[in-house]
Amino acid sequence: MSLRRSTNGAPATRSLPSLLWFLSALAVCPASPVRAQGGSAGGLPTLRIGAINGTPIRVDGRLDDTAWTIVDSIANLTQIEPVEGSPPTGRTVVRVVSDGSQVVFGIRAYDPDPGRITSFSRNRDASLTSEDHVRLVLDTYRDGRSGYVFIVNPYGARYDALVANQGEGENAQWDGIWEAATHRDSVGWSVEVAIPIKSLLFKRGLAAWGFNVERRIQRLLESSRWASPDRDVKINMTSGAGLLSDLPAFDLGAGISVRPSITSSIGKPVSDASVRSDVSASLDITRRVGANTLSSLTVNTDFAETEVDSRRTNLTRFPLLFPEKRTFFLEGSDIFDFGLGLGNSSGSSGELIPFFSRRIGLLGGREVPLRAGLKLAGREGSTNFGALVVRTGDVDTLPTGNTVGVLRVKQNVMRESSIGAIATLGDPLGRANSWTAGADFTFQTSRFRGDKNLLAGVWGLAMDREGRANGDAHAIGAKVDYPNDLWDIAFTWKRVGDAFDPSLGFVQRPGVHAMVLNITNTPRPKQPILGLRVRQMTNEWFNTVVTDLDGKWESYRIFLAPVNWRLENGDRYEVNVVPTGERLTDPFEIADGVVIPAGSYHWKRYRLEAALAAKRKFSGQFTWWFGDFYSGTLDEFIATASWKPSALFIMEFNATRNVGRLAEGDFTQQVIGTRARLNISPDLQFNSYLQYDNGTDSFGSNTRVRWTFSPVGEVFVVYNHNIRELLPAPGTPREWRFDSNQLLVKLQYAWRY
Repeated sequence: MSLRRSTNGAPATRSLPSLLWFLSALAVCPASPVRAQGGSAGGLPTLRIGAINGTPIRVDGRLDDTAWTIVDSIANLTQIEPVEGSPPTGRTVVRVVSDGSQVVFGIRAYDPDPGRITSFSRNRDASLTSEDHVRLVLDTYRDGRSGYVFIVNPYGARYDALVANQGEGENAQWDGIWEAATHRDSVGWSVEVAIPIKSLLFKRGLAAWGFNVERRIQRLLESSRWASPDRDVKINMTSGAGLLSDLPAFDLGAGISVRPSITSSIGKPVSDASVRSDVSASLDITRRVGANTLSSLTVNTDFAETEVDSRRTNLTRFPLLFPEKRTFFLEGSDIFDFGLGLGNSSGSSGELIPFFSRRIGLLGGREVPLRAGLKLAGREGSTNFGALVVRTGDVDTLPTGNTVGVLRVKQNVMRESSIGAIATLGDPLGRANSWTAGADFTFQTSRFRGDKNLLAGVWGLAMDREGRANGDAHAIGAKVDYPNDLWDIAFTWKRVGDAFDPSLGFVQRPGVHAMVLNITNTPRPKQPILGLRVRQMTNEWFNTVVTDLDGKWESYRIFLAPVNWRLENGDRYEVNVVPTGERLTDPFEIADGVVIPAGSYHWKRYRLEAALAAKRKFSGQFTWWFGDFYSGTLDEFIATASWKPSALFIMEFNATRNVGRLAEGDFTQQVIGTRARLNISPDLQFNSYLQYDNGTDSFGSNTRVRWTFSPVGEVFVVYNHNIRELLPAPGTPREWRFDSNQLLVKLQYAWRY
């Protein structure tokens, strides 16, 4: 089950063509001169990469190797929060060296009060944004559109991601092979980050890469940056990066990586089955085609290490979206992203995605075996391309043994824009003549009216397959976005045909026109408000209106945030008012036995929310939604909490409780989860996640041990256990019974040539 917050948005008028024409005209107006960044390469700040001669760098975080004393450095960063343009509280010195096989970053983070450094995570891919950290961004194609993100905190916890959504976000599911080590002392902390060249794709012949670095001092809520220290420029916008120059001739070797794995499992798939055991092997081979393209082959693919999805409640009549977490599909997944304003290929957001990789190998919550897969992804000149073909196996009597594939091509045009096409073939259930095809164009500039960001995009899609529903099988849309610090304004429009149902895509709501207008204003008050020292206010007005294809309204939602204040200490308070309307053409069963009849409904809901700053040892957030809902009332209570007594042990808690009191009947939905993390080191973690929901009356646990014994070798031990609550007969006590369990052990190791 899943709690999906309705898309924030506003009623839109019929003036879309006029609005698009007006904003497009503004976009092509002569721009004011860009503020100079300083440096030596066309106004861009530049850092020369040094050479490692003789003794290799020992990655221990101490920065005591000889190479660090004889290379150029970034002597300091510039503050962007809380006082834009000011010197940072602690100086940050950055150096970079290479021996041709790897790029090594050495960073000294001075701190005037090192005893108050905020850091509590050690596990891989932890969200480090609420701790002290340094973030490195590399644009290895110098295209201003793509890149890699690497983050390290003072305990050496590592996080990596791919730049996504034109730099507006990142795909955190990507995992690369790299290492980092840190050291703390009386003047602050230092870190060494070693990234093998074989872990990166890059454009051949470049003398420099795009590069940026940002540091966070969490107790002060302070951020400082090297290139583009401007609040309108997000760190992942690689168009605003500086340069890492004097790149050496990189040694890629043969460019081949061979990673076999073996998985052993034992358990009972259902309560009345006998114990089953299995040993299976899988193989992943990657081959570089030059420096900028990677081909991948997977055989008998195994995803034993993948984390389970979190259970959520669902108060809508539409399907839910869960993100892709499987490694094979995540490598190079940014290339398959399509259409400004749509979700990305890994399913991290959006209501419509033409290619959603979770359609492959998963069917109705069941795993479908992946017999073999081949993927090619890369960039050649100004062309980005990706191709994927997968052969799946049969499951019981289901016709799941099929071949499916996707092709994506995107051409960089102008300075930061792109035009492209996508096509998919095949169907997970073998339905014949299944295809989807589409084209998209995105105009992007970071120089709108001088130094502001502006994006405008259009896209169109069509699909077909044997036996599809009669009707319109097309979808089109457009978006104009002004994503800047003080004002962030976006207008989105899309039309989805009533028979648009791509076999390898995700469509939350077919047969609609949807219009969304989002306006966000984020001032920073100079004086206290009601006695509170407010760091930043977030004033929001999000409006959504959805009609059917004949123009008759189906739903609307107006999201207002008169109060959304983040205080100087990091705590946050929010008050919302949300008028909402739904027109049901068919009855809607919102809970077992509670059916809302067809008709028009209008209501108003309210939200109170308070959050303790994540820098605290005990932090969390409590949300209370209340007010009318369809024919009655609904209270939603959502709580999250985190207790961090030390970097060794962290406890997390989340709970959702929905209490509905409707004319058609009452219902209560509950989802409770708790996670215990034992982080012995950045390379050895124990993680146990327990979940309960009353929709399925089941309790499940997912316990994982991850040991990275080498940058190229890992062991996973995973134990899943589920029990189910039986509905008792009248007058008898409730009873819990065993449902299923499984123990998995997986060993994988990569040989790189």
